[in-house]
Amino acid sequence: MTGPLHSSAAPALPLVVLIGPTASGKSSLAVWLAARLGGEVVACDSTQLYRGFDIGTAKPSAAERRAVPHHLLDILDPREAATAGDYRQRAIAVLEDLRLRGRLPIFTVGTGLYLRALLEGLADAPPRSEELRERLRETAQAHPPGYLHRILARLDPQAAALIAFQDEQKVIRAVEVCLLAKRPLSAVYREGRSPLPGWRPVKIGLAPEREALYGRIHARLAAMIEDGWIEEVRQLLGSGLPGDAKPFDFIGYRELRAHLEGKMTLQAAKEAIALATRRYAKRQITWFRKEAGVLWISGFGDDCAVQEEALRHLEASGIPHQR
Repeated sequence: MTGPLHSSAAPALPLVVLIGPTASGKSSLAVWLAARLGGEVVACDSTQLYRGFDIGTAKPSAAERRAVPHHLLDILDPREAATAGDYRQRAIAVLEDLRLRGRLPIFTVGTGLYLRALLEGLADAPPRSEELRERLRETAQAHPPGYLHRILARLDPQAAALIAFQDEQKVIRAVEVCLLAKRPLSAVYREGRSPLPGWRPVKIGLAPEREALYGRIHARLAAMIEDGWIEEVRQLLGSGLPGDAKPFDFIGYRELRAHLEGKMTLQAAKEAIALATRRYAKRQITWFRKEAGVLWISGFGDDCAVQEEALRHLEASGIPHQR
């Protein structure tokens, strides 16, 4: 993989994209493919950017990171805000480094918006209005949970279907854009994009059977608890982080925080986490099913048959196997 990134004469370089719902095995498949194709893994997940929030965000294991280089993990302080625009800039820098070193990028995508920002570019959305955002926060506090999300559903049903009502930060931004742009957020995002130059995405989607996926979700939750997730949350709460730090709103972290603060039993927290994770998986499936040009493979990323089918597809797409 050599040649100038923006040269019109140079052919576009392959960029592997692995999509699928949480717990479908994207990380396992990425590491397996990277070892055979001379690749490195690039995380495309808004939760895995944050340092310290490790177990509940299902970051790749230490063994996986030792086996293959990983990028865009643990790069933000929990006090910082993560945006699709910042992610795109960081990912483009990683891509240039991989291009110069002749390595194949393999993206593991949990956050569909970040992938869209990278591949298609960002829309010309209005800048943040702190005054409006504060009014929206006050409105949310003055009404029952989900009130702002219902407003968003009236302003932009498509955006509301993709944003969880508990994710207040995203809901506020979506309503803010709708009000300032005077048109739906989904319409804004469709306009004024600049596609990523110099790269040719090859997309593979993991599509495990729904009940099997839910079984994996529940088993992973039990393993996370066993691996010390509650202690991780306890340490984060005692580290001096502000209570409104964004990662405390991630699935599992908010429920375990409520448990540690005496507001929820551990069993109730586990049940709430499992339910929220299943709902999140459904939203991911809805989003990813709209992605164009995807080879969908039934099963999980750690299944041998799935791995071999993915490898055959990539080789047929012009990505050579490292002999």
